[in-house]
This record gives sequence, structure tokens and C-alpha cells, in this order.
Amino acid sequence: MIYRLTIPVIVEGRYDKARLAGIVDCPIIPTHGFGVFRDKEKRALIRRLGQNGLVLLCDSDGGGKTIRSHLKGMLGGVPVYDLYIPKIKGKEARKAAPSKEGTLGVEGIPNEILGRIFGDFLAAHPEFDGNRTEQTAASPKTPLTKAKMYELRLTGTPDASENRKKLCAALGLPDDMTPNALCEAVNMLSSLEEAERIMGE
Repeated sequence: MIYRLTIPVIVEGRYDKARLAGIVDCPIIPTHGFGVFRDKEKRALIRRLGQNGLVLLCDSDGGGKTIRSHLKGMLGGVPVYDLYIPKIKGKEARKAAPSKEGTLGVEGIPNEILGRIFGDFLAAHPEFDGNRTEQTAASPKTPLTKAKMYELRLTGTPDASENRKKLCAALGLPDDMTPNALCEAVNMLSSLEEAERIMGE
């Protein structure tokens, strides 16, 4: 079963994101470990996507606790819902050695346990259950690609910087986002069609 959330989930790394992709249907944003503390664009994207709240799922080790604590401090005002994985001894298959504490991270937790964690969360917070809340069926979104960004004069043209500022302003994002960060943000927040509409105005 895939749990559909109406708020994003923040995880530590790309392997955590890959694992959750088969468990939840919502934006999943990796912090890339401590990298988020230096990445103002990532923090801005998290804050923008998390306006109505966000789920924070980190490893149960010391690093996960540090990331959780610092991230919550930087996102003051954003409703944060903490989810925790159990401490299970072992190591992930891709790793040569277990973690310092010898326990599994999010990527190594069995699907049934992750499913139970999210199922319990949605039972306690049905307002974030996309399968319960009444929504109008939407057409599939077309992703914004780097080639399309060039066609829309968002990169590779003399006026690209000003055009990106226009799109950022319309989406409520910082106006100095890099092309790659903006592309990622559009695909989480909006769609190619919406970007084309904004740039055509």
C-alpha cells in the first residue's frame, strides 16, 4: 500500500528517498546530511513546500538527531511532525560496514515497518491523508527539463536571470535560485505548463 500525503517528507539522503518512494506518494526532499545547513536554496524549498506542515524522518543515530534538531531550529514557524524509526541492529546491503552505532538507517528499515509508521501518522492526522481528503482529479503534470528551461529563456540567454526572478516571484521562492535549484523547485511545486503560463504573461 502506498500512503498519499498532502505534505512533504524530509529525509537525510537519496537512498532514504528511494526507499520511501515505494511507501509514500508526496514530495520527498533529502537534506543530503549536514549539507542542508549550507544550502539556502534547499531550506527555502523546504519552507515553501512545508507551509502547511512537513514530516521529518531521520535516522535514529546521533547524526540524525543533530540534523533533526538543527533543521527544526532553522524552520521556525513551519509545523514539523517528527516520525521515528525503531533502533534495529544491522547494516544496509550497499554498505561495507555498519554505522557507528550499528543500527539501520531509514533506507534499511523493512517496508512493513515504514508503512506502519506512516499509517499510524495518517490515522492520527487524517487532515494530511490525500486518500481521505476530497480532491479534484488533476491532469498528469509535465516536468520542467533543462531543455525546456532554455526554451523558456530561463537559462543560457542574456535575460535568463531576470526571467528566473519572475518565475521565482510567482512561485513564492527566493529570486536568486540557481537554474538547477529552480528546476527542482518547479517540479515539486508546479509544472511545465504553469511555468509556461507565468513566463507568457
